[in-house]
Amino acid sequence: MRNTILRLLMLAAAVAVISSCSTTYMNINYLQDAVADETEQMTISKGILIQPKDMISIVVSSRNPELAQIFNLPRVTYQMGAGTVSSSGGANSNGIMGYSVDNDGNIDFPVLGTIHVAGMTRWELAKMIKKMLISQDLLKDAVVTVEFMNFKVSVIGEVNAPGTYDIQGDKITLLEALSMAGDLTIYGKRHNVTVIREQNGERIFYKVDLRSVDMFDSPAYNLQQNDVVYVEPNNVRAGQSTINENNLKSVSMWISIASFLTSIATLIATVVVN
Repeated sequence: MRNTILRLLMLAAAVAVISSCSTTYMNINYLQDAVADETEQMTISKGILIQPKDMISIVVSSRNPELAQIFNLPRVTYQMGAGTVSSSGGANSNGIMGYSVDNDGNIDFPVLGTIHVAGMTRWELAKMIKKMLISQDLLKDAVVTVEFMNFKVSVIGEVNAPGTYDIQGDKITLLEALSMAGDLTIYGKRHNVTVIREQNGERIFYKVDLRSVDMFDSPAYNLQQNDVVYVEPNNVRAGQSTINENNLKSVSMWISIASFLTSIATLIATVVVN
């Protein structure tokens, strides 16, 4: 009888440990409900929309550079050693000056005057300016290029390299941003990642579960400029403020196992006695 009870206790302990490991994997793995070799329809992103206080560069080109020059802001030149020649406007690393979008969503463009740009993609703005130049007989063969100069996202919380990242181009996904930040630590909650977005005078909080393929359908999967990605710490990390990590893990695990084994032993003893 004693050997039978001992075997039952050992089996219960093994079940408890396996159950604990299974729960851990369920909390860590990404895309748990993804089906191998199954095709899903992708949601096409319209692209980054221009917002008030954005900084954008607009370059107009033509076969006649002298005609196009009046539609371009001057470049900033830098001197090495003696000092730096600077300007009151914004400029990127190549010295290209940028247009600052005002609070009403407008820019002041050479010759064309005030243009409302908020809510447009860079391609839509380039197309509109080109059309205006041609329709007003200002430049027949205009080539207009629009780029964002302040596209950045911030990743904070339980990631290996939190910080603010400048983005080249105008597209970045949530997974790409987390990858730039070195991925989540083992203590980050995969099921409760928050994306904070400020848009049209409002602050929106999106909750994303990295364990599910449903994250691809979230409005927050394709990030916008100035988005903040926050990874919440799990209970183990939160408890480290008062208890050492290793002690917490070992103590909590053994307490759980001991409690479970005590319950099993009590049940077995009751059955044996009866």
